[in-house]
Amino acid sequence: MVHTSSPPSLSIASTVRLGLFQGSLGFLAVIFAGMLNRVMISELGFPGLLVGGALAFEQFVAPSRILFGQLSDSRPLGGRHRTPYIWLGAALFCGLAVLVVPVIFRLAAARELGDGAAITLGTVLMCALFAAYGLAVSMATTPYLALVIDRTQERERSRAVGIIWCMLTVGIVVGAIVISNSLKGLDGVTDPLVLEAVLSRFMVRAALAVMGLTLLATWGIEPALPQVATAKASTEFGSASPARDDAITVPQAWALITSSRQVAVFFVFLVLFTLALFIQDPILESYGADVFGMPIAATASLNAFWGVGTLLGLVLAGWWIVPRLGKYATARLGCQLILASMLLLILCGLVGEVSLLQAVLLLFGLASGIGTNSTLCLMLDLTLPEAAGTFIGVWGLAQAFSRATAKLLGGGLLDLGRAIIPG
Repeated sequence: MVHTSSPPSLSIASTVRLGLFQGSLGFLAVIFAGMLNRVMISELGFPGLLVGGALAFEQFVAPSRILFGQLSDSRPLGGRHRTPYIWLGAALFCGLAVLVVPVIFRLAAARELGDGAAITLGTVLMCALFAAYGLAVSMATTPYLALVIDRTQERERSRAVGIIWCMLTVGIVVGAIVISNSLKGLDGVTDPLVLEAVLSRFMVRAALAVMGLTLLATWGIEPALPQVATAKASTEFGSASPARDDAITVPQAWALITSSRQVAVFFVFLVLFTLALFIQDPILESYGADVFGMPIAATASLNAFWGVGTLLGLVLAGWWIVPRLGKYATARLGCQLILASMLLLILCGLVGEVSLLQAVLLLFGLASGIGTNSTLCLMLDLTLPEAAGTFIGVWGLAQAFSRATAKLLGGGLLDLGRAIIPG
């Protein structure tokens, strides 16, 4: 973390404003993991493994967070350490988001024609685009989280993290509602030309809105560095202080994690928990389309039910369950409820009732919120203050690679299921 003079603490209103950026990321997550994922699989007929693999590239580039964290620490731009990197990263991922739609539909056209060379080129380009999108997100989010730490005192940091985490979920809910309302005109539409035109216009508007929210969220939050401090930071670029957490190498970080059996066990638990939570990502909206016959706007709204349940679960766990049952018991309860929700998701497909699917997703969100709250509490308990940056970085990488693996497994399981039981 960069240490300058201690700025005034953030008010709750300023923290909520700062959380708008996290909310915009939740909005984009619904577009990529939900809407575009469903369009590629159900409307364009892409294999689930291809879609899951392409989406996984966004997470596979997660190690770049270490580089961007070190850059924002040691090389300020325009007299600030964090904000310029956030703005640059946001501008890049908004621009790349707009490019995703035409690339997807060019690949769909190549698949329709059976042009092997064009299919190969389109697949590589799509995966590269998602990887570049992930790099841009890492460029923005790592300095953003560092900015949250910079601007909060230790005693108020948990409150700030809680608000920002809730804003992420609010962004998912709002995104699901916006997508549902904006794309109602696509009900029953299968013509790729019409789909591409509508989705392209929607993506441009979404990118502009996200960029505007990013500027609104971060404008004026980070104080400018004094000229002397800026010059000193520039001349010291590349020379890390021994006290800096993020200067520890990956082998050293891994040695730190494996030095304690308790921490190593929790690391494995975090990987498996994240894998279980997100394995439905590449399947859910296509499940609504193929099994329940839901149009694009309706399947997008499924994320709203999950998001509302998650918010309720986070609040319920933080205010009532964890204080009464404890963190470990609450984590077990969350995992058990997630397993039950997954089984219910399978069973409600046999009934084919959309209202039942929505109710189960609300329960699944509730379970996710309870499990996430307790897992975060355990993670903070196992994070050593003297190496906080390293621990948080390793936890983040574990979650990123678990989400990538979940997308690959989810897409592969979808293809396997379709092969065993043709539609």
